[in-house]
Amino acid sequence: MKTQTTANLSANLATHELVDLYRRMLLIRVFEEQAIELFAKGLITGTTHPYIGQEAIAVGVCAALSQEDQVLATYRGHGAALAKGCSPSSMMAELLTRTTGCCKGRGGSMHLCDVERGFWGTNAIVAAHIPIAGGVALSNKLRKKPLVTACFFGDGASCEGEFFETLNMAALWKIPLVFVCENNGYAISVPTSMSQATPDIADRARGFGIFSTVVDGNDILAVHRAAIDAVQYARNGRGPAFIEYKTVRWERHSAFSAGRYENSEEAQKWKRVDPIPRFERELMVAGVSESRLAEEAKHCQAEIASAVSFALQSPSPDAESIHEGIFAE
Repeated sequence: MKTQTTANLSANLATHELVDLYRRMLLIRVFEEQAIELFAKGLITGTTHPYIGQEAIAVGVCAALSQEDQVLATYRGHGAALAKGCSPSSMMAELLTRTTGCCKGRGGSMHLCDVERGFWGTNAIVAAHIPIAGGVALSNKLRKKPLVTACFFGDGASCEGEFFETLNMAALWKIPLVFVCENNGYAISVPTSMSQATPDIADRARGFGIFSTVVDGNDILAVHRAAIDAVQYARNGRGPAFIEYKTVRWERHSAFSAGRYENSEEAQKWKRVDPIPRFERELMVAGVSESRLAEEAKHCQAEIASAVSFALQSPSPDAESIHEGIFAE
């Protein structure tokens, strides 16, 4: 299927809204760069999964959601969390396992959650959050709440049984769920050409009669437009929608992974479609000055530097608190 793209959708957005999309992508990029650096210094335990290269998807999709709408994501979920409005400071503190973290330092990089902001959590198990997202969306329908649930997942998750089970039940019960497939071409190090029998993962959703589309995931405006259509479709009671975003990620699967899998030719190709400088060029054509973009970058750097400082100065959990937060009152 031909991938949707866009040269100009800015007519639907004011200049300050376009700049806000840019700022939010940049905030994710700076956050992830800092997370990689902190991991290298031994300050982040376990590992962390960089979202660098995929920022347009999280930002474009979450910008189409209401504040009350819900998002669930994978272990590569920093981008979705930030795009949904989670605090960089509480997230960075969580990565450093501090008590001021969004999960009080008990979840770490792969288990982030902030229900007040509509971010219902990340999950370290591949595809395990997909049926959970289906349950959240079903709850909204049964309670007659006009909310939409967006579920982010990768191409690897589309090979798991939970994925197909949720597609089937979502279509059968017409729940307000938007499947957001971030197809970056690799499941850890296995290319999709060795794991997928069809060129588009969206074909799997079409098999269940689900409204589906394939979009250039590095074009922020195309991402946003497709998300608006999918969210509206689901919110209007027509059932689930499926968006496959074709994208790339520059970094290795995780900060702990040994080496990188891409060759130099592929790496250069990826850099040419980096969504941030690509959108910078579009903004300048639309009349946004280079100095304004530089100012936004400066603000993002300062905000993440402040988040790192906050996290480093925050205390770690006491051993005596190990049983807290396990059971509901």
